[in-house]
Amino acid sequence: MTQRRDFLAANAGKRAPMPGFVLLVREREDGEATMRIGFTVTKKIGNAVVRNRMKRRLRALSRELLPTLGIVGADHVLIGREGGIERPYGDLHAELGKALRRIAAGHSAPPRPPRSKPSGSRGSGSGRGK
Repeated sequence: MTQRRDFLAANAGKRAPMPGFVLLVREREDGEATMRIGFTVTKKIGNAVVRNRMKRRLRALSRELLPTLGIVGADHVLIGREGGIERPYGDLHAELGKALRRIAAGHSAPPRPPRSKPSGSRGSGSGRGK
């Protein structure tokens, strides 16, 4: 997955928060059986080196587990969490397996409410402050 709208759509799906990451899964219902995967790690986690290392770990995990435990015809998004880079790979592996099984069984954490836009200087339509 590469487009922002796909990531936003996945945010409305099922979620399974784990200590090292959050798994979002949304069934596409377009009749296509392919599983799509997306990764995101915010700047709060660290610099580019740390974020890329976390994404590499998430990619390796998904390569191992999604073919067998992933949901067919769904978008899967892995969001790296701050503690994820220090966690042993075996723990992350077990957590992703647990998260995929939890979502496949129909269990999900409640969806996050949409963030409201702050009432401030953004969006006033006045240009660049001139």
